[in-house]
Amino acid sequence: MNNLVNILYIIAFSMFILGLSGLTGPKTAVRGNWIAAAGMGIAVIATLIEIRDTYAINWILIVAGLAIGVILGVPPAKRTKMTAMPQLVALFNGVGGGTVALIAWTEFIETAGFSEFKHGEEPTIHIVIGSLFAAIIGSVSFWGSLIAFLKLQELLNKNVEKAFVKNAKIFQVANIVLLLVALAACVFIGINATPGEGSSQWWIVLVLIAAGIMGLFVVLPIGGADMPVVISLLNALTGLSAAAAGLALNNTAMIVAGMIVGASGSILTNLMATAMNRSIPAIVFGSFGGGGGAAAAGPAGEQGTVKATSAADAAIQMAYASQVIVVPGYGLAVAQAQHAVKDMASILEEKGVEVKYAIHPVAGRMPGHMNVLLAEADVEYDAMKEMDDINGEFSRTDVTLVIGANDVTNPAARNDPSSPIHGMPILNVDQSRSVIVLKRGMASGYAGIDNPLFTAPGTSMLFGDAKKSVGLVIEELKAL
Repeated sequence: MNNLVNILYIIAFSMFILGLSGLTGPKTAVRGNWIAAAGMGIAVIATLIEIRDTYAINWILIVAGLAIGVILGVPPAKRTKMTAMPQLVALFNGVGGGTVALIAWTEFIETAGFSEFKHGEEPTIHIVIGSLFAAIIGSVSFWGSLIAFLKLQELLNKNVEKAFVKNAKIFQVANIVLLLVALAACVFIGINATPGEGSSQWWIVLVLIAAGIMGLFVVLPIGGADMPVVISLLNALTGLSAAAAGLALNNTAMIVAGMIVGASGSILTNLMATAMNRSIPAIVFGSFGGGGGAAAAGPAGEQGTVKATSAADAAIQMAYASQVIVVPGYGLAVAQAQHAVKDMASILEEKGVEVKYAIHPVAGRMPGHMNVLLAEADVEYDAMKEMDDINGEFSRTDVTLVIGANDVTNPAARNDPSSPIHGMPILNVDQSRSVIVLKRGMASGYAGIDNPLFTAPGTSMLFGDAKKSVGLVIEELKAL
């Protein structure tokens, strides 16, 4: 039976890795998800086989838990729009971290403070440290992910958000104190984790509470522009906490799956931080931006006056261009304009215009947000160009169409040393011969920073809902 369990685990791990490799492209992402999900199913079956002769399994509770998970998990996943997918990812990730924290708490209770181990086992350091690490990181991940969800869903009071951002230094000090409290409680638990000497369960409760408040205080002061990186970081932390819990429970599936999630999440977090020219500590301890809904910029800026355009003028500019670059942003996602953009691009291509899509690594509110949206509209993957590949094209581009993107096109990041986002790599759309920006109004982006691109001499603004605006452009293109 042990051989069967090991074989099933090996199959599951192989499917995890194969599924993860499928996520490298939109064409294989769905298949990759199914493969990984099937692998997780096999891992669950293997775990049940492994423990059935060791524990008195309450199958009713297991079935009930599975049913509740399906009922709570499947409907939101099926009904959630792509615009709200980052919130769903943050929430699901938080549930994973919270589960790990509860596992650590349960293990503490069942073993009387890690002093009475099952089957007469002596308490080992990997069990104690693994459980305590899982308790801290899992609790941080749960509460931090919950705040990330509330921020992305814009359910937090804006004044509260601004107060946290303004007083970020105070909360950084508080986090250090909370971390020291949690570690001190862990040390006390570890010292008392000897056979026959149980610790009060309030010590583990202290660890969970201190770590939970720390999770709140870590994410609350972080500005909106950094939230994609934060989501990725919290995902990595959840994976590491699951691996630590797997060490404590001696569960191979949790160890391997947790390390895969932790490693891939850490790599992604680092890549995204690099794309913003910011270190991870700088993001956690020195964020910028207070979230969406910042004060709107006026119609006139220091560098010029906003020039409004019409769908007819935009259509004429693009129809007689040699190359058009589309820059998608969160505004495209909100308007669900990806299909209309694809239709517009098809018409332009029929007229001999080359159309490309410029994707910034942190466009939208989660990694790969824009790629998924465009792939949903059957945009060819080869037409989606990463920032480093497309930036050299803007100076040779006749028209760049910016749809709802703001911070990732802000030239202040390149030209203004006083700007909070100075040094962040951007899409150099301002180097195009002409720029058309589709926006509802003149509000600043998620980072809460005004964009001088909107008042630049070569920029014109097409105001309105992105989907409707693109639809009007399509009608004008057909009439040409």
